[in-house]
Amino acid sequence: METHYSEIILDMDNNLWQEKIRTHLRESAELKTQVSQTCASSILTAANLIIESYRNGGKVLLCGNGGSAADCQHMAAELVSRLTKDFDRPGLPAIALTTDTSIITAYANDCGFDGVFERQVQALGRKGDVLIGISTSGKSVNITRAVNAAHDLGMKTLGLLGGNGPLNATVDVAVLVPSSNTQYVQEALLSVEHILCGIIEQVLFAQGDT
Repeated sequence: METHYSEIILDMDNNLWQEKIRTHLRESAELKTQVSQTCASSILTAANLIIESYRNGGKVLLCGNGGSAADCQHMAAELVSRLTKDFDRPGLPAIALTTDTSIITAYANDCGFDGVFERQVQALGRKGDVLIGISTSGKSVNITRAVNAAHDLGMKTLGLLGGNGPLNATVDVAVLVPSSNTQYVQEALLSVEHILCGIIEQVLFAQGDT
């Protein structure tokens, strides 16, 4: 089927489109300001949860869908590699459960998509590990099942969430962005993820704690 695209060409001086750009950036910034006012305590609690796990020999598992899956991979990369170049440090063990397409597609094909993260938690998780579930709606069934599986193993759970769904009450620690706008929640959570990685890195290594 042939696709017919609009023939609109953006006018660089078009005030309507410029205002759309400003509105998105302004509203996204306003939400981050709200997060700074309402989530600082929960972010610190989340950082302490992960730091304690690492100090006791644990690891971090991460799961999410769509853009949140990309966030899982991003955050795992910052932990395994590094966030800043301020100092050298060893890698921190973190696994994004969103990356192995063979596992995900095999399990989803045979058993259904709702269990794709739960199964990996059961296979890879250990008592003392931390599961991070990222959900802009706070309602993702496959993340809820993964969280429950983590609790069964004695793991701690952290939710990076929006929308005030049931996951907010299911995880041990919730960082809840006060919005249901998926784009803005994702943009705010990326900042939260960078803050967490920065705190973890500085506390564990900048002060000489190995």
